[in-house]
Parts: sequence; structure tokens; C-alpha cells
Amino acid sequence: MENEILNIYDEHRNLIGKESRQEVHRKGHWHETFQCWIVEKVNGINYIYFQVRSDEKADFPSLLDITAAGHILAHETVEDGIREVKEELGIDVKKDELLPLGVIKNTIITGNFIDCEFGHNFLYKSKQPLTFNLQVEEVSGMVKANFNDFYQFCYGEIEEILVEELLKSEPVRRYIGKDQFVPHQDTYFKNVAERIAAYLDGASFQ
Repeated sequence: MENEILNIYDEHRNLIGKESRQEVHRKGHWHETFQCWIVEKVNGINYIYFQVRSDEKADFPSLLDITAAGHILAHETVEDGIREVKEELGIDVKKDELLPLGVIKNTIITGNFIDCEFGHNFLYKSKQPLTFNLQVEEVSGMVKANFNDFYQFCYGEIEEILVEELLKSEPVRRYIGKDQFVPHQDTYFKNVAERIAAYLDGASFQ
């Protein structure tokens, strides 16, 4: 996986070359990712889903993250990234079912790991109950939260959010803080929440 080849860009998203995934994260090159957020409406309430990263992952094990996401390889298009939803969650999603949230920049720096992403974000509004078949090497569980709570959480209006752990013999509900999420930038979380909210309110983002 670390030898996968990615396109690399300058900060203005101009293509400047290619590098291995390992070198991209060592040198902090800007690169592209596919990111899909899944929301399901139940009894009039919108719930947003997060994956729990496998505890075997080298980066950010056991933390909550985007519903499904992955790197866009040098030979791939953005649409090819849809494979991540099937691979990680076992859910078939078609291109025309995804609502574009735009490209959102995000940087994470921890030790020798520098992740500078142009994230192509999409929203999938599920119209049927979700059934997950997880890729255990990547994802160890799923949780969901009230989207309105998540919105307030992203904007710092509340410090903890109530989530429900799924795929257990009995659902578990607990409060969590930002320390239990992958440390995306606050601006990233705010952009995501704002753009999803626009769609849920009947608007759109282009």
C-alpha cells in the first residue's frame, strides 16, 4: 500500500508530479482523496455515520473517521474512488447517487506523518436501512450520531457528541469528544458540516 503511486500537487492544486504514498506522507505533498459521508433519515431525524478505524491501522488506529474514504491513485479518476464504499463498508453506491460537496483542503501533521489532502467530498443519502459488511483490515466498527448534534460539535457549540455503536449484540450509546476522532482540522469539519447541512435543508453545493 505504501508503494502505491499518487499524483502530487502544489497548494493551488496544480499537478507537479508523482510519488509513492510513503514519500507523499513523509514529505507532505498535496494529493487527492475520495471521501464519502453517509446520512440516513429515520423518523424525521438525519443520522450521520462514522467508521471506526481498525486497531491494526498504522495511522490513527481505533479512532472515528469519515464514513468511507481512500486515496485516489495516479491512474484513477475521482469517480474510481467510489470503490472505497464497497470495499470498506460492503455498500454498493452508484456515481449518480452521490451528491458533490466539493473539494475541501485538510492537513494533519503527527510526528513524521504529514497528510496534505485535497479531499473530493460526497454525500450519500441512504433511502433504505443500511447493512454493513466491513473490511476488517480497515474498519473495526460503525457508529452513528444525530447530524444536528454533529453540526454543533463541529462548530464548538458542544464539546461532546452522543454516538450509537452499531454491529454489536446490543447497541451501545456513549458520549465522545474530538480526541476520539481522527485529528482533521477544525476548518475541515466545519466545511463538511456546512455543506452537508445545505443539502439536508434542500439546497445544494457546487
